[in-house]
Amino acid sequence: SSGINAEWPLRPGINATLSLFGLPWVHGALPHSPLHVRALADIEEHVDNGHLTETIVYVRETRLTTLVSHIMIGASIFMIPYPLNLIPIPVLYGLFLFLSFTSLGEFQMWERLVLIFTEQNLYPPIHYVRKVPQKIIHCFTLLQLLQLLALCAVSFGGSAYLKMFFPFCIILLLPIREKLLPKMISDRFLSALDG
Repeated sequence: SSGINAEWPLRPGINATLSLFGLPWVHGALPHSPLHVRALADIEEHVDNGHLTETIVYVRETRLTTLVSHIMIGASIFMIPYPLNLIPIPVLYGLFLFLSFTSLGEFQMWERLVLIFTEQNLYPPIHYVRKVPQKIIHCFTLLQLLQLLALCAVSFGGSAYLKMFFPFCIILLLPIREKLLPKMISDRFLSALDG
């Protein structure tokens, strides 16, 4: 809690400095705001040459719901500690699990993992499916999955000494992508898969 309290006096100074250089302000708004705007928008989806493009047709402008949600976030400070400690921890775990599963569809790696278990004639019209052979798509996906599992093993490993190597493992991903993967997969396929 001391870090949160120390942030409040620092933020005006940081914002004043950012204003001098014409940079955007730092604020405490949560990432629900872009999702809220997207929920108020009418979006048309088009498939052109295997690329799915979205066009925003109309956005309903309202500041009332954003204002009410921020007031409720601010009012939650009055629920500390009594009502909030009545929420069971498994309920919070379930909420975070739900949020993670609902956001999986936006990640290309998840799309490619689903393609492993999908028949080839049922593949969606995604640009890399048309440009990269199926075997290379699956190979790239499995290599990424191995890297993710290695990061999880280091991050969630029981030893505190092992967890200290997590930043090193993140940095190690760069030479793997830049030096090792081009030796295994052609550059034109990598640009289609990474793009």
